[in-house]
Amino acid sequence: MRILVTGGTGYVGSTAVDILLSQGYEISILDDCSMGHADSVPADVTYVEGSLLNSNDVAEALKGCEAVIHFAGKSLVGESVEKPDLYHSVNVDGSRILLDQMYIAGITKLVFSSSAATYGEPKEVPIKESAETVPTNPYGATKLAIDQMITEESKARGLSAASLRYFNVAGALKSSRGWLAERHNPETHLIPNVLRSTKENPVKIFGTDWPTADGTCIRDYVHVVDLIDAHIKALQSLTPGNHEIYNLGSGDGYSVRQVVAAATKAIGYEIPTVDAPRRAGDPAVLIADISKAQHKLGWVPTLDIEAMVADTLASFN
Repeated sequence: MRILVTGGTGYVGSTAVDILLSQGYEISILDDCSMGHADSVPADVTYVEGSLLNSNDVAEALKGCEAVIHFAGKSLVGESVEKPDLYHSVNVDGSRILLDQMYIAGITKLVFSSSAATYGEPKEVPIKESAETVPTNPYGATKLAIDQMITEESKARGLSAASLRYFNVAGALKSSRGWLAERHNPETHLIPNVLRSTKENPVKIFGTDWPTADGTCIRDYVHVVDLIDAHIKALQSLTPGNHEIYNLGSGDGYSVRQVVAAATKAIGYEIPTVDAPRRAGDPAVLIADISKAQHKLGWVPTLDIEAMVADTLASFN
């Protein structure tokens, strides 16, 4: 089977490409490299350097494919607040073009990289797929709009689809071409920033008086390798005319201090930190209920926070 991986030069997308190739799938990539890196493209894939907003680029990338795993899109929450029109154009309009071109090409299988940002601030934790969706930023709103669009596409055109709503992705994959890891600029994710913390620029802990065991926020993390395993299992489980939504995470979460402790263990010295006030809008705990993915996909995360931190650190060298 040949699969089109949109956004296949990014952190998660490039990891997906490598793992899919190792499992015998043929791969095509569509990416404009606005957030990814062309040097991550393996020699044995079909690569279309193009945009989701260009129907000709999308049609070209879909040639010979039987399924799509859709990672491409803008994904910075802060930027989405500053540029909501850009996020709607790239994420929502681009996905509409992709769905239309898939229909023209007769491709009916889709796995979409959605987000826990679709839920907003949850009323209950752990968060179930049935939870109310009230995004608190334009990024989350675009992901929800795409999920809704996919549901309608499944009903109207018989699309077989799955949306995977995940929380914080971490870790790295060592491939034959070197480490595939986060290369964001600016870097907004906690684990890389904790590992790069220095006395001159210590990582900030936003709030130490939260109603948690150690007073710091708890967030859900999933290793990028486990994440891709879920995408493949979702692809293999698709049913015609049906759109399933799955949450992905660790299922129990880790506090900021637990992340710092894991990083301290991996790096061999005390990570410099500084206490800072709470940030407005930060919930104390965000954890996914992953029971649906466990039961329906047979998916279980296998790599814990120590593996995520150790792999991220190894990728720096």
